[in-house]
Amino acid sequence: MITLFFICLGAATLLPGGSEAYFLYRLHVSPNLIYTSLLVASIGNTLGSFINYLLGKYLRNLALKKSYFKQNSIQKATKLFEKYGFISLLLSWTPIIGDPITFVAGILRYNWWKFLGIVFIAKFVRYGILMYIYIKMS
Repeated sequence: MITLFFICLGAATLLPGGSEAYFLYRLHVSPNLIYTSLLVASIGNTLGSFINYLLGKYLRNLALKKSYFKQNSIQKATKLFEKYGFISLLLSWTPIIGDPITFVAGILRYNWWKFLGIVFIAKFVRYGILMYIYIKMS
C-alpha cells in the first residue's frame, strides 16, 4: 500500500507520470483491499496536488519579483478563481491540465481547506470510477 500511496502522490505533482495502471494492478492482486486501495490512492493523489499548491503559494513572490506576472493580474485572476475555482478544481484529476490548475490555486492562495476538500472529492471519484469499471469487467 505504501508503494501505491507514493506512486499516486508522485503522479499528481508537476512531474510526469500516471498512477492508474498501478492502481488497477493493486486491485487485481489484492481484491480484498479494494476499498483500502481506493482510499490510499485518493489520499496520495490529493497530497501530490497539495504539493503543487504549496509550490505555487511559495513561488508566487519569486514570480512577482522576476516580473513573470504583475500584482494586478493576480488580483483579477484571484477574483475569477474565487468564482470558478470550485469547478476548475474538480478537473484536478484530468491529465495535462489538472496539475497546473492545482499550482495556480496555490499562486492565487485559494483557501487550502476548500482546495483539499474539492481535490479529494475529484480524485476519489476518479479512482472510484476506475474501481467500478474494474469490478464490472472482472
